[in-house]
Amino acid sequence: MTALPAPEDWQTGAACRGQSAVIFFAPTHFERKEARAARERQAKAVCSACPVRKECLNFALRIREPHGIWGGLSEMERRAITG
Repeated sequence: MTALPAPEDWQTGAACRGQSAVIFFAPTHFERKEARAARERQAKAVCSACPVRKECLNFALRIREPHGIWGGLSEMERRAITG
């Protein structure tokens, strides 16, 4: 049995905690450009009011998270930062 990693301290105060993950991550099926933009706007709105946004973004950058909206940035926006 593999134990799940313990959450980082900042995660307990995240605005997304308890929200549906579907707004933060792309679906497994085809998503139209307009639908993706709407989903990302909704996720980024949650992030914009988050008290731990900076910590979340730093975490995603540190682990090179390849999926989803983290700290208010999409995977492509994060990739532009890290190269």
